[in-house]
Amino acid sequence: MFFVVTLVVGGVIFAGSAIAPKTTFTGGETVKVDLNPADSPAIWAAAGQPTDVSCQVTGTDASQKITLDKAVGTQTLTLDGTKWEMLFTIGVPASGQYQVACDGEGVKFGVGKQLLSAAGDVAGGLVAGLAALILVPGFGFLLALITTIVVLVRRGRARRRMMGMY
Repeated sequence: MFFVVTLVVGGVIFAGSAIAPKTTFTGGETVKVDLNPADSPAIWAAAGQPTDVSCQVTGTDASQKITLDKAVGTQTLTLDGTKWEMLFTIGVPASGQYQVACDGEGVKFGVGKQLLSAAGDVAGGLVAGLAALILVPGFGFLLALITTIVVLVRRGRARRRMMGMY
């Protein structure tokens, strides 16, 4: 049972570790998010049908150079039954708090990380997530196996003592 729990925990850590949108909002809303250029931030969208969208990112200082570029190709991710498509990559000059606003009728937006990052930051996140997917259940399996062996050995000794064989 413990192994099953650690298997689920490892899977959850893997699924949400790397790129999933951490902050979600609907069209017409403005959200404040902490962005770090090292995280390769991106804007994702979940919509049931094709629609026109527009987004903007602003910082606390109007002189900050923030870029918002269309994602290259089609990059999608399905998480908890929601199909996300990466729309824009965000280029911020420094870590800090930024405001993100998007418009699009019937669209759910999210701020997460880029799926394909030239710097490999997301790949590192995927490696860490994959490690969690393997190590957490592996630890749970090992702990459950050791516990089972210890319990079986002690039961065997107790039976022998009761039968007068020990």
